[in-house]
Amino acid sequence: PTAWESAARTDFSAWPARGPLTGDSGLLHRALAVWARPGATVHVSATAGTEIGGPAGPPQLLYAGQVDNARVVVFYDGLRIARYAEPVDGTQGAALDFARADGATGAEASALVLGRSDGNVQYLTAPWVQKAASRNLMKPDSSATSLKVTNGVTAPLASPALRPGNCTSWTVLQLTDASGTALSTDLGELVPAHLTVGKPGSPGEVSDTAGRAAWAPFACSLAAERSVGVRSVNAWSYADQPLPDGSGAAEWVCTRAETWRGDGTGALAQFRTPGGRAAAVVAKGTDALSCGPRDPHVLAGVLWKSAAGHWYLLAAGDKDTASIQAGGGVTAAGQGQFLVARAKQGARATLKGTLENGQAINGLR
Repeated sequence: PTAWESAARTDFSAWPARGPLTGDSGLLHRALAVWARPGATVHVSATAGTEIGGPAGPPQLLYAGQVDNARVVVFYDGLRIARYAEPVDGTQGAALDFARADGATGAEASALVLGRSDGNVQYLTAPWVQKAASRNLMKPDSSATSLKVTNGVTAPLASPALRPGNCTSWTVLQLTDASGTALSTDLGELVPAHLTVGKPGSPGEVSDTAGRAAWAPFACSLAAERSVGVRSVNAWSYADQPLPDGSGAAEWVCTRAETWRGDGTGALAQFRTPGGRAAAVVAKGTDALSCGPRDPHVLAGVLWKSAAGHWYLLAAGDKDTASIQAGGGVTAAGQGQFLVARAKQGARATLKGTLENGQAINGLR
C-alpha cells in the first residue's frame, strides 16, 4: 500500500488496490469477464473517444467494495479507467463504464468517481492526498467543508453534474497533498475535471482566494462541459474594458475545456459587467485553438446596452492585440485591444484583429 511513496510518477499506476472486497475472487472474476465480453443485459458507457474493448493485458485493480447499493470494482489498464458495478442483491443490471486517463498525473490522477446517488458523488482519492474538502465555487470567500476520508473513499458531497434546475451553487472537490491544493469538479464522468486559472500555457492551481474569485462568476458555465470527456478547464481573465458610459470596466474571460481525446475542445468567451454576480457567454468555439497553449490569444465581442439606453458593440482582445476591425451589421475599426462603436439593437457584427506581431486573428463566434 505504500509503494506509491517510491514511485517515479504520481499517476494511477502508483495507486494501491483498496476496498473491503479486494479479496472477493468471485466478484473480480465477474468484473473481468464482463469487461472481456459484456452481455446484452450489461449497460456499457464510455466518455467520448474512449475504446470499450477488453484490456490489452492484465489490468491493475484500484478498488473493490460496496458503494451505496452496488458492488463496485475499478480497474486501470494504463490508458483507461474501467468501473464495473452490480447490484448487491444479484448480478442482473450490471454496468460497465470507461474513461480515458492516458497521461494523467498529479492533480489529474488524484481522484476517481466511485458512485453517484441522491444528488451526491463519492470519490476514491489518491494515496498521496492528505486532506479532502468540498467548496462552493461561487462563494470564493467561504470556508471549505472538510470531508471525511475512509481508506481513500470520501464522504458524499453534492454533485453539480446531477443538479437540475437553475444554477445557484457549484460544489467542487478540494484535495491537498505535499505539492499544494487543487480543485476538481464532477462533470458526469469517472475522472473529475481539473480546474486551473491563468494565462494559457502557464496556468496555476485554483488554490487561494484570488484564484477562486477569478472562477466564481463563471462557475455555472461548467454545465456546458458535462459528459463530453473534459480533462481540465482553465479560466483566463484576458481584459478589463472601460465601458463607454463611465460605469466602470467590464471583465472579459475565456474559459477553455481540454478533452482527454484532444479534439472537441471548447472555448467560451465570457463578459461580466461591474458588480455582476455571473458572466454572460457571448462567443463559443469548438475545436478552436483560441485561449489554448498553442494559440494563447482571443478576440470576442458583445452588444451592450448602457444605462442611458444606448447600444454599443464592445470588443476586446488580449494584450497582444494591436487593432480590431468590425464588419457586417457594425462597421468600425480601432487601435489597441479594445473597440467601442455605437450600434443598433440586434445588430450582428463580424470581428477581425491583428496582433502586434502582424498575425491575423478572427473573433470567436
